[in-house]
Amino acid sequence: MVQLSILGFIALGGALGACSRYLVTEVFVALLGRGFPYGTLTVNVIGSFVMGLLIAAFENEMLASEPWRQIIGLGFLGALTTFSTFSMDNVLLMQQGEFFKMGLNILANVILSISAAWVGFQLIAKL
Repeated sequence: MVQLSILGFIALGGALGACSRYLVTEVFVALLGRGFPYGTLTVNVIGSFVMGLLIAAFENEMLASEPWRQIIGLGFLGALTTFSTFSMDNVLLMQQGEFFKMGLNILANVILSISAAWVGFQLIAKL
């Protein structure tokens, strides 16, 4: 049975992650406009980097898994990064006929996010 404290930790992290995603997206819209989904790209790369740090910190026993896995890994990062927003950004670009931007967005999110996760993991794993 799921403990209510675990759900509370996930909810806390999720609320912070969702608010962070909104704020990051709004900052990029204000700075660069809506011509490219910079906010989604940014939260995906940052989230992947932090996930790499987090998993390496758990594996190297630098951080206790509980409750940080729930707060940061499931809650915060689960709400910060979002594949549904990424998907919708690409559908909108496709509907607008912006196929180059759509392809660039897909490649940038996949390559940069995986690279960021690897870099984050390596930073902690090498300590």
